Amino acid sequence: MSQAPRKGVTQAGKGAAQAAPASRARARPLLLAVCAGFFFLVFAALGIWQVYRLQWKLDLIARVDARVHAAPVAAPGPADWPRISAASDEYRRVQLSGHYLYGQTVAVQASTDLGSGAWLLTPLQLTSGEVVMINRGFVHTSPIKLIAPTAVAGRDEQAVQVTGLLRMSEQGGGFLRANDPAGHRWYSRDVQAIAVAQGIDGPVAPYFVDADRVSSEANAALAPDAEKPVGGLTVIKFHNSHLVYALTWFALALMSAGAGYWLVRDERRRARGRQG
Repeated sequence: MSQAPRKGVTQAGKGAAQAAPASRARARPLLLAVCAGFFFLVFAALGIWQVYRLQWKLDLIARVDARVHAAPVAAPGPADWPRISAASDEYRRVQLSGHYLYGQTVAVQASTDLGSGAWLLTPLQLTSGEVVMINRGFVHTSPIKLIAPTAVAGRDEQAVQVTGLLRMSEQGGGFLRANDPAGHRWYSRDVQAIAVAQGIDGPVAPYFVDADRVSSEANAALAPDAEKPVGGLTVIKFHNSHLVYALTWFALALMSAGAGYWLVRDERRRARGRQG
């Protein structure tokens, strides 16, 4: 009489033990499918985002190319300064005229296709009174050797015309090197910092202009520089790897879908083998 209950309990225990693995076996393919679907959606979303970024970059390149090759327009005046931005104005061809303040020229470290040296940034005072910093071009002399002003003080009374590309102020400094106004060491073309350090009077534009080669050569004879700067060296290049990134993300999405399909199929095959 005492053995019958024990046998019933033993059979019930075995049934529960067999049901638990079977339940886990049925849940495992579903879990794998959910995980694979999650990664597929994430990678696909990242790929779509890169496609949008690609279209944005191509549109930016087209707009900049149109600005560079357009006829020059008057440089933005003080009324337009608050609205100037890199997206809408950088690399726009502009034209302006005034008098160079050669005595307040600064040398900014530069590395170009011509080698290492310096950009010569000189304030151009317009007839209306405001000042625009002009990158007159590149010289091979190291900026450290140009610390002591070599240009005459004051301004050249000869009016000059400058045509070039509008550039946004480069704040802060260069890579791992901050500008040192007190030591006359400049690693970026930070317009406002240069204006303060040089004690430039009058309103200063929040941008500078890269003089083109024609302007640089035309005004070189009037400049007191020992080495005449070379203009027109602006590099216009946009890093555009969005297509590669998009293809990579889409490939990962397909790999996730394929891996999920393979794992789910394999898991179901094993489950059928255990049932058989």
